[in-house]
Amino acid sequence: MTTPRRIALCLQYEGSCYHGWQRQPHQSSVQSTLDQAIAALEPPPSPSTVAAGRTDAGVHAAGQVVHFDATGPIPAERWPAALNGRLPATIRVLAASEQTQSWHACFSATYRRYRYTLYNGRTPNLFLAPFTWHRYRHRLDENRMRAALEGMLGTHNFAAFQRAGSSRPHARTTVQDVSLERDGDLITVEIQASGFLYGMVRLVLGQLVALGEGRLSLEQFEHRWRTGARAEVKEAAPPQGLCLLRVGYPQPIFPMSAWYDCQPRFRLRSQDPPEFSPLSPSS
Repeated sequence: MTTPRRIALCLQYEGSCYHGWQRQPHQSSVQSTLDQAIAALEPPPSPSTVAAGRTDAGVHAAGQVVHFDATGPIPAERWPAALNGRLPATIRVLAASEQTQSWHACFSATYRRYRYTLYNGRTPNLFLAPFTWHRYRHRLDENRMRAALEGMLGTHNFAAFQRAGSSRPHARTTVQDVSLERDGDLITVEIQASGFLYGMVRLVLGQLVALGEGRLSLEQFEHRWRTGARAEVKEAAPPQGLCLLRVGYPQPIFPMSAWYDCQPRFRLRSQDPPEFSPLSPSS
């Protein structure tokens, strides 16, 4: 009997084409599409992939990490080319490596890092629309948003930012690093954590935008998540602005060029910001 070899893959996908990572009945998912491509190259029974993070419908990934156990003859370094020839253009395998059987794409990870991109110009832009959330009525106050985000650093109970339907036994996680940068009319928000609750990043962004538009105070933002006031957290950011940027492990398993920061940032030469909201302290 052939001893299975654990193959790790780093992949990108354009999430708007899929009903999330996880296999869904009667729905197209990244996992089912990838598993079908692997099955065409592996002897039966077909292996099933395991991901570092389960992205929602419409969410993109620049550096998702998955593993599966191979019994066929294809060496690890040849899997990217073999799979890319069978996958749709919306999924690309960037790198592959062989790992020990004790290594696990999800449980061996030390962090996941997500990036959310906001477009804060008044003029619609067709090329930004698939990858950003367009907020055009009011200029977002990035300084207040950054202050609120930095207050979340550390290990806390983030039940206020967990959607219903989670199987997770508790809502504690460690936010390891955050950043928020404005470049003209574009704002990028990055959150790195040991793990994320179901729907956490999009709920956080919904609250940050309400804060940036003056509809929510810093005190209200902090009160909601520190007291677990889930009923008060009603607005989630749409999925298209969110991207799983990378997954970290104790030792690098792929070349840096394949996994570290593979989502290009948009840059606009022109700027057309809206005015601050009348409710904003910055107005």
